[in-house]
Amino acid sequence: QVKLVESGGGLVQAGGSLRLSCVASGFIFSSNTMGWYRQAPGKQREQVGGIQSDGNTNIADSVKGRFTISRGNAKNTVYLQMNSLKPEDTAVYYCHLLQRSAQYWGQGIQVTVSS
Repeated sequence: QVKLVESGGGLVQAGGSLRLSCVASGFIFSSNTMGWYRQAPGKQREQVGGIQSDGNTNIADSVKGRFTISRGNAKNTVYLQMNSLKPEDTAVYYCHLLQRSAQYWGQGIQVTVSS
């Protein structure tokens, strides 16, 4: 079955960097679009960005220029590089797969940015 496991979160000071990883299994990773979402306390989950099977990416305006998404098909892993972090980036970050009409989520990982 599909499994998505995030890692790399934690506590960082404003202006710092973190790289999240999501290891996927249970499907043909290289053929699928992968995404990253986040949910801050008291807010709705929002899309951070996604990466298609051909490597094309889209990034939310709120993080454009600071966050980048990449993938390593040999490792079945999608990455979210987060630079110049701000306190408002504090959230639980989720890896996401939309396959046909089914959605799959990782367990989520906490990112906390202190001011």
